[in-house]
Amino acid sequence: MPTAFSMIQTALVSIGEKRIGQGLSSPEQAHYLSKLNSMLDSWSLDRLLVYQILQESLALTAGTGTYTIGDGGAFNTTRPTRITSAFVRDSSNLDSEVRIIGYEPYDGLPLKTGTGNTYPQYLFYDTAYVAGLGTLRIYPEPSASLTLFINSWKQFSKFSTILTDVGFPPGYQLAIESNFTIHAAPGLKSLPPELLTVAQQSLAAIKKVNLPNPIMRMDVGIVHGRRASILTGP
Repeated sequence: MPTAFSMIQTALVSIGEKRIGQGLSSPEQAHYLSKLNSMLDSWSLDRLLVYQILQESLALTAGTGTYTIGDGGAFNTTRPTRITSAFVRDSSNLDSEVRIIGYEPYDGLPLKTGTGNTYPQYLFYDTAYVAGLGTLRIYPEPSASLTLFINSWKQFSKFSTILTDVGFPPGYQLAIESNFTIHAAPGLKSLPPELLTVAQQSLAAIKKVNLPNPIMRMDVGIVHGRRASILTGP
């Protein structure tokens, strides 16, 4: 597996800033490690660069509708960039969908506390960054113990040290190395067009793999009373 050092060194060799086998001083290591982590941090915001939609679960407490999420939170996991879908499972292993809503629909709910229903129907992911945590707000509060399942984008893990090993899916190492040359080059070197092409094509390749498969639907008013095919129409 590559390390942060090996990918940084490959990028710097590509732009002629370092020679093969040449090391990095301690200040250079800290500088380039920070730049590499900042690049991966920005990639976490692009759905087509996120290579996993991870499903995780949390046991809900009856009468509780608010849970912090992130490292050390009530939902102790890496803070999600975005939650794409959710559902709850009861003690009989029956699942019920929980709709993801934004802050405006959540603000419009008249009574945000109290149960009144065993199964929550809505989930608002408050992404406010408080002590590194986000907040899940569930409505209505469950009146029984349930398990919440969420599917979410995960942030790219940062390299803790220059020698940290990391495993990425196929294609990511080239994309990281070639695009890091662009990220690191300002103020150092002019980049050859061939290198820019490699960076663009390597990103395009992983975006193509990560592109979601949409579920196509037709308006009920169009197909009402008639059979319709996604391929041929009504």
